[in-house]
Amino acid sequence: MSQSLTLYYTPGTCAQAVRIALEDAQAEYRLERVDFASQQQRSPEYLRVNPKGRVPALVTEQGVLTEAPTLLAYVARRFPDARLAPADLFGWARMMEFNSYLASTVHINHAHRPRASRWADDAQAQAAMQGKVAANMTENFDYIERNCLSGPWVLGDEYSVCDAYLFTMAGWLQSDSVDIARFPKVHDHFRRMSEREAVKRALA
Repeated sequence: MSQSLTLYYTPGTCAQAVRIALEDAQAEYRLERVDFASQQQRSPEYLRVNPKGRVPALVTEQGVLTEAPTLLAYVARRFPDARLAPADLFGWARMMEFNSYLASTVHINHAHRPRASRWADDAQAQAAMQGKVAANMTENFDYIERNCLSGPWVLGDEYSVCDAYLFTMAGWLQSDSVDIARFPKVHDHFRRMSEREAVKRALA
């Protein structure tokens, strides 16, 4: 397959999960790094790619796709031989349920620490939101620990794009002042993910 995919990413963001999925699929793709430090995500050039000014963005032959859960589902469907998603409808729905939770709840709770200014201009309000991040992330990962790791992987015995997504967000816990070791299943999952060759390539 020709290099018809281009992933716009920033290290340490949820785009990492999509890069891991592309490596899992052994896909051919190009990387375009978006430098947040210089506000490149707000540049006219990047806004033509993704008017939201966020990463990830995946350029395909048919157009640009955004939002990490969508990109993960797209990679899984585009490369079915990689077996990155359940084949049955209920399993697919469970995958989307988990990834939606990470995107709509966990990611938002994390973002209140580095990007509180999205929600409030008042410094005290921002500080109050930031002060809740550790507690909120702990609550989220308590839920994941109790309910979402019934087997070695998120969906049980079969690896999926959910695992790349969970690994990425679990990697944020330290910066949110949460000790991953308090979640034994999540901690073990993070360790095993770190040993996968696709993850090593994606993080290189």
